[in-house]
Amino acid sequence: MEIRPLKLQGTMAIELSPRKDARGSFGRLFDAEIWAAHGLPTAFAQENEAFTAAKHTLRGLHFQRPPHAETKIVRCALGAVLDVFVDLRIGSSTFGRWDSIVLSATEPRWVVIPKGFAHGYCTLTPDTLVQYKVDRSYAPQAEAGISWADPDLGIEWPTREPILSDRDRAAPRLRDIVSPFADEIEW
Repeated sequence: MEIRPLKLQGTMAIELSPRKDARGSFGRLFDAEIWAAHGLPTAFAQENEAFTAAKHTLRGLHFQRPPHAETKIVRCALGAVLDVFVDLRIGSSTFGRWDSIVLSATEPRWVVIPKGFAHGYCTLTPDTLVQYKVDRSYAPQAEAGISWADPDLGIEWPTREPILSDRDRAAPRLRDIVSPFADEIEW
């Protein structure tokens, strides 16, 4: 297991190292000692999964407003997705910037998305299964989002015509919301 920082402060990739042989593979998905040594959360309130049947389905960009803000640790257990995260922390040197990482079952890794980020993904294959751990329980009254197609963000999605929920289709641009996040990272 190798943990490395990504471009936006606080985001990280956790590269998994499964052992492979003629039977297949075996690997460790979580190690509390290793994660704690890198300052990552090791206690989670929920573990969620989302199955998506169609390629180019886009979910996001979502976040939970404080005090229900959550750190997400995300992986793709089946298929592949382009996972995208946007820094919403006021005062952060990367406020309003985005980054992405491909998560797939064939190249296993987690991505760590701290509080203060909007998160979403677009499926690159049919039949995907995304799993994520969160350090706070879901609070429907705190859910919020920004538009996946915000031209100010300029996110490079793999399609211009994704399959969307009504909620995601109607999400506002970043400039049309007041970010509820300060620039500090809290696990």
